[in-house]
Order: sequence, then C-alpha cells, then structure tokens
Amino acid sequence: MNKYLEQLVLLSKIDQEIDSFEPKIETISKVLKDAENKILKIDIQLSDLDNEIKDTQQQKIQNNTHITEFSTKIKELSKKSTMVKTEKEANALKIEEDIAREQLDAANDEIVRLDKILDSKEAFKKELLDEKAKEVQQMESVKIDIQTQIQTIEKERMGVYDRKTQLIAEMNQRVLSFYEKIRKWAKNTAVVPVKKQACYGCFMKIYDKTHLSIIRGEEIVTCPHCGRILYKVQE
Repeated sequence: MNKYLEQLVLLSKIDQEIDSFEPKIETISKVLKDAENKILKIDIQLSDLDNEIKDTQQQKIQNNTHITEFSTKIKELSKKSTMVKTEKEANALKIEEDIAREQLDAANDEIVRLDKILDSKEAFKKELLDEKAKEVQQMESVKIDIQTQIQTIEKERMGVYDRKTQLIAEMNQRVLSFYEKIRKWAKNTAVVPVKKQACYGCFMKIYDKTHLSIIRGEEIVTCPHCGRILYKVQE
C-alpha cells in the first residue's frame, strides 16, 4: 500500500473516531435530560394542582357566603314569624324557613366535602414536593457524574484531534482535498475496504482489473460504482 493510501486509511479511521464522540456525549447528556424532564413533569403537576386547590378554596368561600346568607335569612324569618297574623302567613313563612334550612344544611355539607378534597390535594401536593426534592438531589448527583464523563471524553477527543492535526501536516494537500470532497457526501465511509471483491461502501462487486489495482495498493483507487476510496484488507 502506497504512502498516500496508508495516510488516507488512517485519516478515515481518525475521523470515524472523532465522530464517534458526539453520540457518546449525547447518550450521557440524555440521562441529565431525562432527569430534567421528570422534574418538569412534576412542576406541571404542581402547577395544575395549585390551580385546583385555588378553585376549591374559591368554592369554599362562596359556600361560606351562602351559609351566612341562609343563616341571616333564617333569623329574619324567625322574627317575622312572631308578627304573623294569619295561619296562611305562618305556613308560608314556615315553608320559606324550611327551604332556607335545607339550603343551609346543603351548604354545610358542601363545606365538609370541599375540606376533604382540599386535604386530599394538599397531601398529594406534599408527596409531589417530596418527590421533586429527591429528583433534584439525584439530578445534582447526575450532573457531577456527567461532567466528569464529558471531561474524560473531551480529553480523549482532543488527543485524537492532535493525531489528526499531525497527520494532516504530513499529507499531500491535493490528496487531502480529494478525500475531503468525498467525505462531504460519504461522511465516515469515504475510505472503505474491499472484501470478497466487493466495495464495503456500496457493496457492489468490483471489476477484476480494478480489484487487481486495489490488491497491488500502488495507487489511490476509487469505486467505479460509488466513488469511494478503496483499499484491500486481509480476509
């Protein structure tokens, strides 16, 4: 294998190694993102719960207002009943008072029901707040772990970049430019091996004459089908 081809094979492998770092970082970062999403979900639940609690408290205020109104009305009806002159008036007041008492009882029952709902929602809110506190604590731990992992990966990546910089400095610029043009569309498959007389980029069979040139390794050969740079490896 000639010098330029050896350099291209090595450069391709270095580029593959560089590109492999990003998925690693994304995978690690996903753990933090998942933790943040958990906390966001809890925050949404807490916000909805606060709105529900406010609505329930507003209903309770309205019912307390009704209780005051019904109590006042019952007192007024009781005063009126002492001043009635006919049985018809007394019966009418009695019916009106009974209705007011029923409304008062219903309002008191509603207050009891609303109090139970509030107690339940407040208890659930406490559970959510406790859960959020745990998730936040875990997330802080995850952050520290992720920062350590990313620092390690970045250190490795810089080492690979240094190897690439050193290699590029030694390469023929025309050969490098040729490689970069192919890499623009072929990405990490710009330089691929030939196995069983097939290009491992497009997996098409290589013609005998082209295959022979690849085996000799005396020059840079591209795939006649896809245009990738080819090299021979031991099978």
